[in-house]
Amino acid sequence: MTTERIVGIGAGAKELATEDMTLNIGPQHPSTHGVLRVKLTLDGERISAAEPIVGYMHRGAEKLFEVRDFRQIIVLANRHDWLSAFSSELGVVLAVERMLGMEVPARAVWTRTLLAELNRILNHLMFLGSYPLEMGAITPVFYAFREREVLQRVMEEISGGRMHYMFNRVGGLKEELPAGWTARARTAVSEVRARMGDIDDIIMGNEIFRARTRGVGVLTREQILQYGVSGPIARASGVDFDLRRDEPYLAYGDLDVRVVTRSEGDCLARFECLLDQVHASLDLADACLDRMAELPPGPINQRLPKVLKVPEGHTYAWTENPLGINGYYLVSRGEKTPWRLKLRSASFNNIQVLTELLPGNLVADMIAILGSMFFVVGDIDK
Repeated sequence: MTTERIVGIGAGAKELATEDMTLNIGPQHPSTHGVLRVKLTLDGERISAAEPIVGYMHRGAEKLFEVRDFRQIIVLANRHDWLSAFSSELGVVLAVERMLGMEVPARAVWTRTLLAELNRILNHLMFLGSYPLEMGAITPVFYAFREREVLQRVMEEISGGRMHYMFNRVGGLKEELPAGWTARARTAVSEVRARMGDIDDIIMGNEIFRARTRGVGVLTREQILQYGVSGPIARASGVDFDLRRDEPYLAYGDLDVRVVTRSEGDCLARFECLLDQVHASLDLADACLDRMAELPPGPINQRLPKVLKVPEGHTYAWTENPLGINGYYLVSRGEKTPWRLKLRSASFNNIQVLTELLPGNLVADMIAILGSMFFVVGDIDK
């Protein structure tokens, strides 16, 4: 669409005709997350319209779920959000266990809760390092990855994987914990907590970072609710909702879950929510380790039949993933594969609000806003 504007330059200046410009950010661009494409309409340096265009990474996860049995699905489920692999595969097994009416051993419940919080910390540390990097600050990413490696070591020891853990199983976990693993996990949590102050100081004490993020990209509570945005992005706009506290699953009902919120709804508030959530999750991890030390010896999984069939019916299992609400709607016809398994991913909903969030902002602030949405493109395209 072409519009004409009248611009005066100095006394007695001639009239100049200008028109809007369309600018594509992505799908392959060094300043974007993966292969997301955002089609911008610019009025000078200000964004007048924005359209997120997804699908460049689409791999048809939901259809692939339908031709795999309930053990094989876990392999796919931890790949749509590769930074939240353990949490994503957790939703699948919770849905299947609910359909089976299966009670999971207590040691498996508490270990799952611990690993889910460690996975949350790993996810947040990635964004805590990469977001400042997108705005020109290279040092924070080295600190963030130093802490990530401390936790990655214990996650890799227990599961054998660094990103795709594949440690959940229907009925519990893959295998018994290695000898002395809980002590090493406690040491890792303690080390990360002791050094989180370095990240706080180097980022939150940076005047340039605060100037680039404070008051930029403000999301209102109404916009959050209209678009179904969830997770730290929603809580940064004052939406005080967290499934771990409000609809507890696993062992969260027995834990004191501190929900981190802000009211400003800008880029800085979203970053602060992520940073404070790391501290809250470290506390939850310690609480899980304390409870696991008190549990009597026992199994960590249940023996399953060679061919696992789920009774006919349907259920919906949702979890508070690191980036927001992750849900699986499972429909079974009594076979070894699901008839339908619908995935509600956090990033897909969260990214839709860019249509309202970006217009009115400067192009220079677009990268700061885009980075503060904390999304994974595979989680959008699923």
